[in-house]
Amino acid sequence: MAAVFCCSLAVSAQQRPQASGPDFKFTTVDSIAITPIKNQGNAGTCWAYSGLGFIESEVLRTKKKAYDLSEMFVAFNTYMERAEKAVRTSGDVSFGQGGDFGDILVVMERMGMVPDSEMPAGKMYGKEISAHSELSALVDQMVAAATRLRTMQVSPDGEQLYKKAIRAVHEVYMGKVPEAFTYEGKQYTPQSFAKSLGINANDYVSLTSFMHHPYSTGDNIGIGYAMEAQDNWRWALSINMELDDFCQVFEDAIKAGYTILWGSDVSEAGFSRQGVGVFNDEVKVESTVSSDQIRLIGADPAAAQKSSNQPQPQKVVTPEERQAMYDGKQTTDDHAMQIFGIAKDQWGQKYFMVKNSWGDTSGKYHGIYYVTPEYVRAKTLNILINKNAISAQLKAKYGIK
Repeated sequence: MAAVFCCSLAVSAQQRPQASGPDFKFTTVDSIAITPIKNQGNAGTCWAYSGLGFIESEVLRTKKKAYDLSEMFVAFNTYMERAEKAVRTSGDVSFGQGGDFGDILVVMERMGMVPDSEMPAGKMYGKEISAHSELSALVDQMVAAATRLRTMQVSPDGEQLYKKAIRAVHEVYMGKVPEAFTYEGKQYTPQSFAKSLGINANDYVSLTSFMHHPYSTGDNIGIGYAMEAQDNWRWALSINMELDDFCQVFEDAIKAGYTILWGSDVSEAGFSRQGVGVFNDEVKVESTVSSDQIRLIGADPAAAQKSSNQPQPQKVVTPEERQAMYDGKQTTDDHAMQIFGIAKDQWGQKYFMVKNSWGDTSGKYHGIYYVTPEYVRAKTLNILINKNAISAQLKAKYGIK
């Protein structure tokens, strides 16, 4: 493998014909075990599906055991806390279906975890996948109304009534959080079940690379900044790395046997619904409608997905170009997936292998997507990764303990 995968200049790729030859043919170079692909359905919960897929791979790596964890448990608890923060800030923090990588770790640490069988998606309305449009139509208005209240009514047990109301609606559509349950013949609470998985939140770090904040250094003991994204409502911090170093982490992680929780913009013309993400001179970075938004509002995805279905040259963006796309809202935080491997096409171009959450029938590759390192370099917002996947040199440089 090349020493710098994500940031390679791909000189040989630029010598290829742009639109000739067969469709993409991929060969796996390196891959890490993942759990089965799921379908987030009609809900903005990609962060929960990718996040728990990432956690499931971590547990599979350490315990050699596959789990199916409940996305609805994570989403339910996150929505309750996000609603509270929206009310506390009088609406300055938005409320919505989205979430951040940090939400996964916070929920596991504070509220615990349950297997998917305890809170499966769609159960409350007889489906096997989520349909949250009606839920959002109700709760969004409730939260908005609560942010305008000047005084809050409180129940005899001391809890504010608006919280009870919002919880009740979520329970109708998502189910109740279990206090205790039996799994594989053993009794658990959500807290004891989470503990049994062996996941320590302190083992993980969020990384990003943008120029509008200083890069983190060893001198500031790994202090990062709160990335300005609407769904980073907890204001979770990310270590800010130089772009080449940030990209180096991707290949280092796969080589070391760790998957990557990837936050990206996939509403670009270069991200094809057929299952390939490319970034080249012909890709016009214009769309600001997120992929999840397209799914939710029913827009025609073909209008936003125009990339070729054949291998083609790639463009390597500079830090300045990447920053300009972010500042101009041409790069937005709209989808989360899990990177778990490296592949090559028939021309020798490298790709990251990505586990998506649109079901195992999406795209040509049964829910697996292939994105070039150039796309990752240009369109990544941030990643969550096990600290052990980062080289000692980069840990020291950025003060990651």
